[in-house]
Amino acid sequence: MKTEDRIAKLAGDRGRVTPTQLAHIVRRTSRLDAMVEWYQTVLGAEVVHSDGMLAFLSYDEEHHRIAIAQIPGLEDQPPFAAGTDHVAFTYADLGDLLHTFARLKDAGVEPFWCINHGPTTSLYYKDPDANRVELQVDNFSTAAETNRWMHSGEFAANPIGVVFDPEDLLARYRAGEPFATLVARPPLPAGTTPFEMLRF
Repeated sequence: MKTEDRIAKLAGDRGRVTPTQLAHIVRRTSRLDAMVEWYQTVLGAEVVHSDGMLAFLSYDEEHHRIAIAQIPGLEDQPPFAAGTDHVAFTYADLGDLLHTFARLKDAGVEPFWCINHGPTTSLYYKDPDANRVELQVDNFSTAAETNRWMHSGEFAANPIGVVFDPEDLLARYRAGEPFATLVARPPLPAGTTPFEMLRF
């Protein structure tokens, strides 16, 4: 990089500079082996480093997306403690998400919450330490479409979503139902409120 380019990078009037990507997530645990196995299974990740105290896992070009640090004697977090609620991973399309659902179910890993939020169709899981992990697919092709939907009043009326049966969605996908109807958020069941859609 030329000197003038370096100076331009540091210019005070350059404005806000944002990260290029979310690099990785680090989990503390006293269940290293179980956590490593779970993230390998759920994300299809490979262990790129493990020394019995620290494991790095990746599922793409990044050197690690998940790090798991073994700290003996950790207490479990109480439910609803302050902190991160969940971490979400996006799949390329609904077929990939549903394939992953079926693969994980065969491996004995099942979601505790399946919900169409509107912007996403989402499956929520809990790792061995009860950290919540969302596997999702975007319901709209572009961020602009998502933003239009968010401003349509639909989100304000129901900011949580509508629960769904993943086996039913899988069967409808297999039967060839159009993507647009598969991911369209249905109305709330009669007599229910958005908060009745929550699952913990």
